[in-house]
This record gives sequence, C-alpha cells and structure tokens, in this order.
Amino acid sequence: MPTASQLAIWLDDELSSRGFPDYPGALNGLQLDHGGPVRRIAAAVDFSRRTIDAVIAADANFLILHHGMFWGGAQRLVGSSYERLRLLMSHDIAVYASHLPLDAHLTHGNNAGLARALGLEPTDRFGAYEGVPIGVAGESDVATRVLLARADAFARALGGAARASEWSEAHSSDAERHTRRWAVLTGAGAGSREIREAQERGIDTLIVGEGPHHTTVDAPEAGVVIIYAGHYATETLGVRALADTVSARFEIPSVFLHLPTGS
Repeated sequence: MPTASQLAIWLDDELSSRGFPDYPGALNGLQLDHGGPVRRIAAAVDFSRRTIDAVIAADANFLILHHGMFWGGAQRLVGSSYERLRLLMSHDIAVYASHLPLDAHLTHGNNAGLARALGLEPTDRFGAYEGVPIGVAGESDVATRVLLARADAFARALGGAARASEWSEAHSSDAERHTRRWAVLTGAGAGSREIREAQERGIDTLIVGEGPHHTTVDAPEAGVVIIYAGHYATETLGVRALADTVSARFEIPSVFLHLPTGS
C-alpha cells in the first residue's frame, strides 16, 4: 500500500498541479501527512468537522477534498480549528486537496464531468484564471428547457435543484429556444466577466453552480441564459472521479462522502 506522500506525488502529476495558479487558500496538494500506509480513501467537496466525522466513520485515512483545510486562509489553531486538526491527527488521516487543477482537468474534472452528465461533449475551453483555462465549451442542438430539466435532475439527485435566468421564447407556437453553443463553469462560475465572454463568443447558454443575483438581471440583456445547478452539486463530480481513479490504480477501496451544503 502506498503512503500519503506517494499518492500525493502521483496525484500532483496526474492533475498537473505544480505551478497551477489558484487562490492562496487553495494550497493544492498534500495538506496533512500521516503515518500511513493508505488503507481506504474518502472523497468530499468541503472540509468541516462533519466531513472529518464521516471520514472516521468510514474508517478511511486519506481524504481527497475540493475545498481544502485552509480555504478560509490562515487562522489560529484554537476552538473548532484545533479540534479538526486534533481529530485528523489522532486518527492518522491524511488530507489532499485540489481546487482549480481538478476543475480544469478534462478527464477527472468538474467541468468536463458536468458537461458529460448533461449529455454534452466538450470541444473547447471557457473561462480562465490567470490565463489558464478552467471551464469547457461546445456546440449542441438541444432545447434549453430540456437542458434545464437535465440539470435539475442532476441537482435533485444530490439534494439540490436547478434554475435558470429568464429567456424569451419565439412567438410561433411550435418554436422554442435551443441551446446551440454552451459553456460550463462549475461552482461560483457566473459573474460579469463570464457573461461578457459568453456574449463575445456567441455562447447562448452558460451552465454554472451559482452566481451573484445581478447575473440573473444581466444575462437576458446579453442574450445569454444561465443555468444554476448548485455550487455543491456541480463540484461533487471531480472528487468522486479522482477517488475512483486512485482506487482502481492502487487497488485501495474508496468512498464518496455525500455532505450537501444547501448551496
């Protein structure tokens, strides 16, 4: 069985994490080592006391996260922060986190995974962070209401729901809006910059996790429909795929911890 450090080296290579730009609190890679070896893998979206309790209950000792231990930035190791660390160390649990490298990955990533879950095939990229593409895009010929229904079914299976910004149907009784060019940017993927990019590139439908209220106002005027499928739901895909891949590659059992946040 591999150690946490050995798994982390493989994961860093697989995700091309080294040098990948990200938010300071992401701290991609192995965030907490352990004595090992790795005997069972758990995967979750967020780091919390609830997540740690679920890892312990699952008898796992290697945790893969999307939003890692330091997502909120540096903080004193007192109170709940101390208790989280104490539990991890007392149960010999290692922690590995991957944020934008996992979002961007075309095999394991959240964006490519969500596109495939909705019956869409990525052929292009969309959205970038410090010049590095994160999202995916492509072409289709599907009624927007059908695409919304697919997104809603996906979200409801994970305890959420999908909604969309407003759009106007054609006036004829047998016509309806179709999504011809789409883009996917999971998590907090809707903002003014993303709407502008969609408009400039002729993308008519933007599929995201969530976005500020003003995006529901701005999108119709830009000729773009935004489908909001939930921050949590759209970011379950990457950690699940990554855990499954590691499990198969190293013959270590894995479990996904479904801990919805309501977002």
